[in-house]
Amino acid sequence: MQAKDRLLALAIIVVWGVNFVVIKVGLSGVPPMLLGTLRFSLVVFPAIFFIPRPRIPLRMLMAYGASISLGQFAFLFYAMAVGMPAGLASLVLQSQVFFTVAIAALWLGEPVRWHNLAGMAIAAGGLALIGSAAAHGPGGMTAVGFLLTLCAALCWATGNIVSKKIGPVDLLGLVVWGALIPIVPFALLSLWFEGPARIADALTHVSGNAVFAVAYLAFAATIFGYTMWGRLLTRYPASKVAPLTLLVPVVGLLSAHLLLGEDLAAAQWAGATVVMAGLLLNVFGSRLWAGRALARR
Repeated sequence: MQAKDRLLALAIIVVWGVNFVVIKVGLSGVPPMLLGTLRFSLVVFPAIFFIPRPRIPLRMLMAYGASISLGQFAFLFYAMAVGMPAGLASLVLQSQVFFTVAIAALWLGEPVRWHNLAGMAIAAGGLALIGSAAAHGPGGMTAVGFLLTLCAALCWATGNIVSKKIGPVDLLGLVVWGALIPIVPFALLSLWFEGPARIADALTHVSGNAVFAVAYLAFAATIFGYTMWGRLLTRYPASKVAPLTLLVPVVGLLSAHLLLGEDLAAAQWAGATVVMAGLLLNVFGSRLWAGRALARR
C-alpha cells in the first residue's frame, strides 16, 4: 500500500472511531430518529442532483439503504440514546464481522472455516462479559442499549451481503442514492417516537454542537468515509484493507475516554479484550495456520 493510501486509511479509521463520540454529542441536543433524518438528508441534498444514480436494480438500492443506512443507524442511535457508551458501541458494532460470515454462509453458501467458528466463539464470550456488566460499574451500559447495538451490527452485516450481491459499482453514487431510502422512514419514526413538539423544540433550539455533529456524520463519516474506503478496496486486496477496521474500536474507546470521560468496568475491559482477540482470530486465523504449515515443512 502506497504511503498516501496508508494516510488515507488512517484518516478513515480516525473519522470512524471518533464518529461514536460525535453521535453522543449530537444526541445531547437532537433525539435519535430526528438525528438520523437530518444526517441522511444532508448526505442526499444537494449531492443527489449532481451525482448519477448507480446502475443497479431499484430493489437492491432499497435493500442497501434499508440495511446499511436505516437499520444500522436507527438501532445504533437509539441504543446510544438509552445508555450505550460511545466507546463500547464502537466495539460491539464490530460483531458485524461474525454476522456477515454467518449470513454469507446461509445465504450465499460461502464456507465457514475453523478460525471463523473459533473467532465467533471467543468473541461471543467477550460480548457475554460486556453484557453481564450492563447497568453496573463505571461503564454505565444498559442491557437495552447493548442489545440494540447488536441489532445494528446485524443490519450492517446484512448490508455487507447486499453490497456483495450488487457487485462493482460507483461507491459515491451508491452512498448518496442509498441515503435517500431512510429519510422518510426516519422522519416517520421521529414523529411516532419523539412527537412534533419535541422535534420542533430540537430544531428551534439547535446548538452549535448539534450542527457540527450532523455535518460530521453526513460529510466526514458517510460521504468521505464510505467513498474513500471503497476506493481503497478497489485498489488493494480486501485482505489488506478490511483488517484495518479492527482499529476503529481502539480509536472509539480512546476518544470516548479522552473526550467524554467514559471509563469501563473491569469486566467490560476484559470483555473488550476477548472480543478483539476473536476478531483478530477471525481475520488472521487462516494466515496463522498457513504460516505454521509452512514452518513445519
